[in-house]
Amino acid sequence: MSELINNREKGILHKNERQKMLKDIIKELHEGKSVEEVKAKFQGAVGDVTVDEISQMEQALMEEEGIPVDEVRRLCSVHTEVFKGSIQDIHRSDKPEEQPGHPVHTWKLENKELDYLVNFKMKLHTGRFMKDDSDENRFKLIEDLNLLWDVDKHYSRKENLLFPYLEKYGIYGPTKVMWGVDDYIRAGIKDAKRKLLDYDGQKEDVLEVLEFVMREVSEMIFKEENILFPMALQKLTEDEWLKIAQESDKIGYCLIDSVEEWKPVRHPLPIEKKENIHPEEGYVRFETGVLSVKQIEAIFNHLPVDITFIDENDIVRYFSHGKERIFTRTKAVIGRTVQNCHPPQSVHVVEQLLEDFKSGKKDVEDFWIPFKDKFVYIRYFAVRDEEGKYMGTLEFTQNISGIRALEGEKRILS
Repeated sequence: MSELINNREKGILHKNERQKMLKDIIKELHEGKSVEEVKAKFQGAVGDVTVDEISQMEQALMEEEGIPVDEVRRLCSVHTEVFKGSIQDIHRSDKPEEQPGHPVHTWKLENKELDYLVNFKMKLHTGRFMKDDSDENRFKLIEDLNLLWDVDKHYSRKENLLFPYLEKYGIYGPTKVMWGVDDYIRAGIKDAKRKLLDYDGQKEDVLEVLEFVMREVSEMIFKEENILFPMALQKLTEDEWLKIAQESDKIGYCLIDSVEEWKPVRHPLPIEKKENIHPEEGYVRFETGVLSVKQIEAIFNHLPVDITFIDENDIVRYFSHGKERIFTRTKAVIGRTVQNCHPPQSVHVVEQLLEDFKSGKKDVEDFWIPFKDKFVYIRYFAVRDEEGKYMGTLEFTQNISGIRALEGEKRILS
């Protein structure tokens, strides 16, 4: 009991008490009290609140208090102002999927609208139709189904944008099953609308298909948010989510007008900071990023291969110097022709290879030889610009003894 008293003193309410308080606040708004009057009461007694609790409160208002759906909908804009700053969900999260514009955030926004449509409006209108199958009640359900058909966009984005990525990661079963259920829902919506448009007094048939649609849409919301989205978030990269977000406009959105552009958090690149940048710091802008000269050199020297680059004039311009070079290289080779770096008896092979690359006859040539305790794989690649002009040759040398000895599989960390 003392714990309950202390919680009250601290303003911490039991869930049921909080729910009652929320209902009382909305009822007061409904009765005409100003936002400012109830706002103080809310902040003093309720504290933080989740969207789930608001959803439960709205449902209770309609089912238990008899407040019409349209009235509760109108009050949403009012109580949003009351709850501003208190609803946990409105704070920007560090999790990308909780940020506006992220595909998962968008799907969940749509699911809230679908849940409201199916479990508030349609249930209410279905109940009225059950008691009185008048044209007025029938037309309200037809309007609801017209709105619900927007779910086709929700499902189409899921099926055509998300599922291909999941299948890329070897996930086929859940996508096929879910796509099949989506199609059943689509068919159910069409069937329900057709039965209502051509209504011949078969009330039970109409109610049966309406119950099917409402149940399946609700269950799909649960499956998406508790199975599909968590699974996808474990698999897809940020760039893949960004591609889905960028392509979503082409299909459109369900029951929401527009979506914010999602801008993932990116660490600023040094070269993009205008201040304190000097040429001697050596930043190089590539098509896919920016690296310092120090970073570039470290990357090349950490590759498990030896790299040598020869320019279009057969001059050695660069070689990597990792910890375990296979063939010895010294800085003296830099600036020399590659022909002068090979024994006379093998120069003709080098020249033939370069001629094949320059003429376009070949783009790659491979060799493999045993060397001391190693088995060496040597690859040569013709380097060309975007127009196909020859720029030089890249030599790629790797000890593949360990690779050749691999057997079975390894799926966990050592």
